[in-house]
Amino acid sequence: MAILPRKIVSIKPGSHHETGPGGLSADAFAAWYRKESLAQWQNLDLQAVERLAKKIIEVEKKKRNIFVMGNGGSAATASHWATDLSKTARVSGRPLLRCQSLSENVAYLTAIANDISFDDTFSLQLENILMPNDLVILISGSGNSRNLIKACLYARKRKAFVVGLLGFDGGQLKDIVNLPLLVPSQQYGVIEDMHMAIGHILTFYLKQRR
Repeated sequence: MAILPRKIVSIKPGSHHETGPGGLSADAFAAWYRKESLAQWQNLDLQAVERLAKKIIEVEKKKRNIFVMGNGGSAATASHWATDLSKTARVSGRPLLRCQSLSENVAYLTAIANDISFDDTFSLQLENILMPNDLVILISGSGNSRNLIKACLYARKRKAFVVGLLGFDGGQLKDIVNLPLLVPSQQYGVIEDMHMAIGHILTFYLKQRR
């Protein structure tokens, strides 16, 4: 596995991050972005992907639930993951994956955020629906979003299995999830691209099973 040359540092959610070297033409920037992306493909933790695939299959067989969540761009990724796992990965004759995104219900999210706290937007939803042995997938570039940290701690307490799709150095989530899947880049776009690609890998892996 290739080793990335730069030290990757933790950031606050939504804080400044590397966008590029600056002063490049569009084609030169595209070449730089491609290089950054290829480095992450070379460093992708395939064993962690395998572990997550096995956990999804286990959840499928036991008819447990999968809950995916994230903020901002990661909320969009969570929606895409939930759609792909529950619909695109469907195979006739196999049990359906029970997968939903907790980043969808704007009325519920804003009610929690306005009346209680934004930190509770996911953990409070989980209180209503989470059962032991369910699978919780947290998607976060920084790994430091407080609502995801709180959701993780609640899910672990309820004996769910928690996966973190993370960026940079993994932030606080890296050390408290059951399975971290880290994209150690300093570029948010590359991180989010890889998180989406991992979802597609899993979706089409599940689809092509014999």
